[in-house]
Amino acid sequence: MNTILENIRLITKQLDTKTEQKIARIMFNNSMTISTAESCTGGLISSRLTDIAGSSSYIKENFVTYSNEAKINLLGVKQKTLDEHGAVSEECAREMAEGLFNRLNNTESRYSSCDISLATTGIAGPGGATATKKVGLLYVAVKNQYSIKVKKIELNPKHGRKTMKFLFSQEALEFLIEFLNETIVSEN
Repeated sequence: MNTILENIRLITKQLDTKTEQKIARIMFNNSMTISTAESCTGGLISSRLTDIAGSSSYIKENFVTYSNEAKINLLGVKQKTLDEHGAVSEECAREMAEGLFNRLNNTESRYSSCDISLATTGIAGPGGATATKKVGLLYVAVKNQYSIKVKKIELNPKHGRKTMKFLFSQEALEFLIEFLNETIVSEN
């Protein structure tokens, strides 16, 4: 019975393209910008966000930082963090979001600024799991000028890789909406 309910949930999520539209509306209505740093989602979040016409007005710079080297070189993730916690960890997701936010909001930088940074890191499978980190594990971090939130999500490891990446992207976008709704209300 759980498998049937999970499949219905998956089909519903795949048919619901309104998530990107909700984000676009929030961004437009609040004159906000966003940038992403994706690992396990491999650019799928960026792709989904740019499916909306006019998204170039609120999307700044998006990076696929799949390797540890990219996380270090582009986002400033510390080698110590990777050694002690691994690339799939709350600590790494936090440093990815902070690093992206700082990179784009550095006054000495030639890069454009952003109001929100979003980062993902996880295990889409079928390999990559360890005794403590299973396929389906995702960490999403969202940061603005005032706060950062990280969420741990554990999905059914039986999904195929493409389905897992889609579900990861959906979970990340839904968490982004939650963050935006909370922070916009609390900042006003």
